[in-house]
Amino acid sequence: MYGYFAAVGGQDGQIDADELQRCLTQSGIAGSYKPFNLETCRLMISMLDRDMSGTLGFNEFKELWAVVNGWKQHFVSFDSDGSGTVDRQELEKALMTMGFRLSPQAVTAITKRYSTQGKIAFDDYIACCVKLRALTECFRRRDTTQQGFVNFHYDDFIQCVMSI
Repeated sequence: MYGYFAAVGGQDGQIDADELQRCLTQSGIAGSYKPFNLETCRLMISMLDRDMSGTLGFNEFKELWAVVNGWKQHFVSFDSDGSGTVDRQELEKALMTMGFRLSPQAVTAITKRYSTQGKIAFDDYIACCVKLRALTECFRRRDTTQQGFVNFHYDDFIQCVMSI
């Protein structure tokens, strides 16, 4: 895997969003699904970019590769008709198995945000998973009593949302 990373990462030994997009497309991880869009690649980098460089080093890339593979397997298991998309009901089941306990209204809002004509493609599913994971982590860090409630200052809220 390091050889592949080094070939994609080039001289600086880091992968930026453009390089990640090429890497994921060339790897075939998306299968017959459309290539990842650049915004999804930026989201994936922000999820694991611990040094805030805007790029991924090899260890971050390895972790991302494992996460994306897991999400792909998960997506395929809920794409019951093999269409390359999941609908609202399939998404709700998928999110539940990942441990997200969301209201029907929240699932509907997520579906509206990530779907085209009610269907969520693999690329958008990944973007959805990245955002939910990051928002949940941000929320949990502030929910020190684990009660499901937090108070945010506006600036803190904006930083949390925009860091994703």
